[in-house]
Amino acid sequence: MDIGAVLRAAAAMPLSDAARSFAQAGVPVFPCRRLGKEPRTEHGFHDASAELRQVAAWWRRWPTANIGVPTGAVSGFEVVDVDVHPAGTGYAAFGRAQREGLVDGWAALVRTPSGGLHAYYPASPDDPHRSWQAPAAHIDFRGDGGYIVVPPSTVIGRAGKRSYTVVATATSDGAPVDARALRELLDPRPEPVPWAGPRERVGDLDPDRLARWVAARGEGERNRALFWAACRAAEAGVPSADAHAVLGPAAERAGLPVPEITTTIRSAYRIAHPQAAARPVPAGMSPVAVQPSIRAAL
Repeated sequence: MDIGAVLRAAAAMPLSDAARSFAQAGVPVFPCRRLGKEPRTEHGFHDASAELRQVAAWWRRWPTANIGVPTGAVSGFEVVDVDVHPAGTGYAAFGRAQREGLVDGWAALVRTPSGGLHAYYPASPDDPHRSWQAPAAHIDFRGDGGYIVVPPSTVIGRAGKRSYTVVATATSDGAPVDARALRELLDPRPEPVPWAGPRERVGDLDPDRLARWVAARGEGERNRALFWAACRAAEAGVPSADAHAVLGPAAERAGLPVPEITTTIRSAYRIAHPQAAARPVPAGMSPVAVQPSIRAAL
């Protein structure tokens, strides 16, 4: 699929015709609110369809709806989203990635209403990437589990009413972006710190091994794994500050945000700390009871 050609053709059409044009090219779409980015359907981008009858029905119902497209394997392309906010812009970070040769294979460039940029890349079916954010760099990556709004959609922002505009298309289909290398450049994950407390094991607890295991967890199991590991540390009598020092960087490396890490460890200590062992643990909350597969993995 030549996503650049698809975008250029759609950009010159009314919204309803553009939605059908994307669908005819095999790109699933879903309606977003007029002049906004919020999905109109119940399940958001999960409802996206390339079925022409469904697409036509949506835009008959909402003729001024903006056009949303899920990114990643389902659409066949991924997007590097260069943000522009009052707090900063992602163009400097994008330029750094260009100098490293990490973002050169784009198939199309679209100016966003905020003055930012969407760089489109073909998705590799053999190497899928989840969406992620690099807040300090003001860059988001839109892969599996993400979506974007596409031309000719228009939104209202700080600068007033602005449209998504195609500014360049490549003469080739482009090349997949190495999202892992890009994230490591823009938002490197901290290495787990060595255990700061006593080196001896506490019972069967090995803090270093626990931290390494948390750091290796994938999407969908990271929070539960951190909670379980923090409960183990609490049960072994490890001070909460030491648990934060060891498990916090490991959880960051796995991709959890700092506020979520702090909340999860605090919650684990409230539930599993030995001093509170006399209190009954709410049903389903004990990490030993609900995570036998994780326990076995250790």
